Amino acid sequence: MNTSTTLHPTPGTPDASRSARERGGQWLMVGGGLLLGTLGVFLEEAGQSPLTAVWFRCAFGGLALSVWFSASRRWGEVRLARRDGLLAVAAGLSMVTSWVLFFEAITRTSMAVATLVVHVQPFLVMAFGAWWLRERVSRRQGWAAVAALLGLGLATGWLDGALGAVSHSPQYFAGIALALGAALAYAAAPLMVRSARGATPLALAWWQCAAGSVVLLWWPLIQGWPAPGPAWGWLAGMGVVHTGLAYVLLYAGVARLPAARMAVLQFVYPASAIAVDAMVYGRVLSASQMVGVVVMLAALMVVGLERARSSG
Repeated sequence: MNTSTTLHPTPGTPDASRSARERGGQWLMVGGGLLLGTLGVFLEEAGQSPLTAVWFRCAFGGLALSVWFSASRRWGEVRLARRDGLLAVAAGLSMVTSWVLFFEAITRTSMAVATLVVHVQPFLVMAFGAWWLRERVSRRQGWAAVAALLGLGLATGWLDGALGAVSHSPQYFAGIALALGAALAYAAAPLMVRSARGATPLALAWWQCAAGSVVLLWWPLIQGWPAPGPAWGWLAGMGVVHTGLAYVLLYAGVARLPAARMAVLQFVYPASAIAVDAMVYGRVLSASQMVGVVVMLAALMVVGLERARSSG
């Protein structure tokens, strides 16, 4: 046996090709997560209502994805069977609802806090799966869910408020509730499309944008369009950058990585949001909130690795 080849795969071997493919997928997911972490800056700088922002994200996101499908000659993925198409639209509307609630939450709390709260979504999917689909939940996953709830409480600043270190307004807690609603709507989407076997993730994203563009068009038509100027650039960026480009990067990365690696890399997005919020707007999480973040991310990692183990 050639141990040097076993320990250090040489270029051209299957192991080397797989390793290079996984490294590429890792950087694609990191890039997508870093891009999503800047979403709050675009929302705040645009200065528009959440419904307006979501419509622009859907419209420009759908346009960007259409360009990508055309350039890659993969339009066939968008054409779905009737049942899969209905599931894709239903899941898309659920995701659009999640976006609206998420944007409303950001305006009342911050990008960092709202993003952290929405990231309880994997636990909600797990709970829905156990209740609705009778899926088994391991003891480790159950304890991870309890830990995540504790971490969430700390991350939202509840302890700081209880100790009198910070005074949170009713609007702040309304934002937390809206972020939890966004997580619920976000968790419902995977359950809807679980049986849509013929739909790729990017095709589902395209249908989500198409459904959102149609359903929310009434809002800018009634409320009026943003005045010409920088706002249009920020709004277009949410669609092109945070939906078109970020989704293409993330899903391309997912296709190259084992599930266990994805469970770790999904934390790039919330970590990026926390860092961007601090660097751009000076909103730094307290020590107790950072402890909550670590607890939440550790719990999410446990659930992700457990899911990867069971699917493998």
